[in-house]
Amino acid sequence: MDLIRTLADLQRLEPLRRDPRPLVMVPTMGALHQGHLDLVRRAKELGEVVVSIFVNPTQFGPGEDYAAYPRDDARDLDLLRPLGTTAVFMPTVDLMYPRERGVSILAGSAADGLCGASRPGHFNGVLTVVAKLFNLVRPDLAVFGRKDAQQCLVIDQMVQDLNMPVRLIDHPTVREPDGLAMSSRNVYLKGEARTRALSLSRALRAGVEALKAGERDPARIESLMATELASCDSLEYAVARRVPDLATLDSLSGRVLLAVAARVEPARLIDNLVVEVSGDKVTETSLLITPAELDNLEAS
Repeated sequence: MDLIRTLADLQRLEPLRRDPRPLVMVPTMGALHQGHLDLVRRAKELGEVVVSIFVNPTQFGPGEDYAAYPRDDARDLDLLRPLGTTAVFMPTVDLMYPRERGVSILAGSAADGLCGASRPGHFNGVLTVVAKLFNLVRPDLAVFGRKDAQQCLVIDQMVQDLNMPVRLIDHPTVREPDGLAMSSRNVYLKGEARTRALSLSRALRAGVEALKAGERDPARIESLMATELASCDSLEYAVARRVPDLATLDSLSGRVLLAVAARVEPARLIDNLVVEVSGDKVTETSLLITPAELDNLEAS
């Protein structure tokens, strides 16, 4: 496993770019958990894998947990080695941001509302660092976790609008046995806070069950999810939106994102489910790429 830290080190990726197999990137902020490792395993099925580990300061707002964000580079590398990871890119802040006020990217309409409303500038920071990582590594494919659904859609909008030569794949959310979505911030949850955090996955299940029972009014679905989140310290949002533009709907149909965000003690937690609503049928589905498209990628 090649450890890449500098711009000069990136030249060692050139042979991979000439390889017939795709170069597949998994961008992370480290503090790896089973969800990240599943992304790497999925990427390995598709090609040669480069994992990036970089805690990006520009996506954290004032008062957020940039300084406290969990970091353990040695452990992360130990976890990646057995997975057949080809290379790990671990840049410094100075490498990624050599100037105090450099060029940045402004998020498009997919960043409006949800996390974009409560974290001003967050998605601008996400897009700027992802664009830099894509330019440096030059992957053919990039695998992201579906848990960060709005982030996936915001990045996909950037890739399409700026004609970036990379295809995004969203991998299903990986959950603990009790349903809690895996997240690096779960380390903040202790004792009864961990129990209360389960209300996020319960809220989503309640929304899906209501859809399966025939409910199509988004306001009723959102109210039902919000009620399930009453045990959280604060509710940020509980919404049902159209995919991919996250627009509101008068009646839920087609691809729908059920998304929730809430705080439990110091942890800001998010979770979501993507469903296809067609007549009286409701099925969980993907966010960015259809199963048929993914099959074609695997076959090629």
